[in-house]
Amino acid sequence: MRYCSTRGGVHGLDFCDVLLSGFAPDGGMFMPESLPVLSPDTLRSWTGLHFSQLVVEVASLFIPTHLMPRDHLEALVTEALSSFSVPEVVRFAKLKEGLTIVELFHGNTLAFKDLAMTCTVRFLDYFLHKQKRRAVVLVGTSGDTGGSAIQSAKGLAQVDVVVVYPRGRITPIQEKHMTTCLQDNIHVFAADGSSDDIDVPLRRLFADQELVKAHGLMSLNSVNWSRIMIQLAHFIYAYLHMSGLEKASADAPLPPLEVVVPTGGAGNIAAGCIVKQMGVPLRLVAMVNSNDIVRRTVQCGDFSMAADVKQTLAPAIDIQDPYNMERVFWLLSGRDSALVKGIMEDFHRSHRHTLPEELHTVLSQAVSAGTVTDEGIMETMRRCWEDNQYLLCPHTAVAVWHHYHTPPNAQLNRCYLATASPAKFQSAVQRAGLTLDLPESLSSLDKMVARYESLEKSQTGTKDWEDKLRVKIQSISSAREHNVTYYT
Repeated sequence: MRYCSTRGGVHGLDFCDVLLSGFAPDGGMFMPESLPVLSPDTLRSWTGLHFSQLVVEVASLFIPTHLMPRDHLEALVTEALSSFSVPEVVRFAKLKEGLTIVELFHGNTLAFKDLAMTCTVRFLDYFLHKQKRRAVVLVGTSGDTGGSAIQSAKGLAQVDVVVVYPRGRITPIQEKHMTTCLQDNIHVFAADGSSDDIDVPLRRLFADQELVKAHGLMSLNSVNWSRIMIQLAHFIYAYLHMSGLEKASADAPLPPLEVVVPTGGAGNIAAGCIVKQMGVPLRLVAMVNSNDIVRRTVQCGDFSMAADVKQTLAPAIDIQDPYNMERVFWLLSGRDSALVKGIMEDFHRSHRHTLPEELHTVLSQAVSAGTVTDEGIMETMRRCWEDNQYLLCPHTAVAVWHHYHTPPNAQLNRCYLATASPAKFQSAVQRAGLTLDLPESLSSLDKMVARYESLEKSQTGTKDWEDKLRVKIQSISSAREHNVTYYT
């Protein structure tokens, strides 16, 4: 299994190479050069697996045993997922009128990011120890990724984590999951801008190959292939449990499953598209909030940013630069790196691009999409509670809105990905006229000391942020080189 850049400038890398990276040196994103195909017999043989076992099966397709022996992989995945609050790790809530919620949020930070992040950080620590080296992890977050990266990597001897979050655009709990972690290897910045603003200096830092090599700079955003790889598992797990595969005769075509996905940076949609290309008959629905670039891209071929990122009740998907769409374009264009390079360079230069007609046609056949307003989010949260006494987080409500406005087809099973616990979004719950009791693990965050640094707006745009982050990365490496405590 070898990996290449979506923009064609890099080929032949192994899993360890891409794990310990951010963006590819040519600005693209890493993908497998070829995808394994899952036969019907393989899928049927996986139907009784625990989620952790399924993650091992999926990861073993992409991590050769000469890099990580099978027993090491099993141990790392088991350890990573052992802290989840439910024994099955991923739970299905089967509600009225065919509404099935796939609960992906039972990890330490109550968000689906914990599933892939805990595994990826274990892989990272494994290879760093093996190679006797260190890494500086640089993460931009729209809310959940930063907290998950911090909670997964805090205290690790070989890793420093630098997280940048958009001040005033995430919930207090999302913020406290980051700022109250005082371990010496955690460094948090609050930026006066959107998550898309944060991505600009991060891309420039990752493009500086001298900086990357000198300081072991890497990403734990879904830029990192390992995050996407682990996310394949929850699509396959949903398929095995929800498609009706166990009732289908061995000689019949595999039954399809529709999966409705709340979408921001498009990492989950990219994972779903990969699973489709691996032979699993998924029908994907990408649901977005008022930041609707993915919906416009799918429906109209209009891959263009709006003038501003709108703040909504679903802040983790308040994104106008869905960078994982690059992986989707690459897959659906038949791995046309030159085409993808042109699309993405034009998009980042002008913030707008009209997809070629052929690519748009293939995309609109592979994925459907819809947009939900804040009013629609609140309406969905209220209705689901009234019908089922089941409380949705606002992001999950973006997906479940589809249930109430596009009734299920009796011939096609459907499920909805729940990407976070409603407990993280008290304000949205209250605005919907609902209530919840915070668990002790969240209410106790208010009593904890916070630590962070500020990235303030300036006349130079985000250049000052880039400079300040560069100095931070260099000073972290210097402190570790001299084996001194970074914070005093």
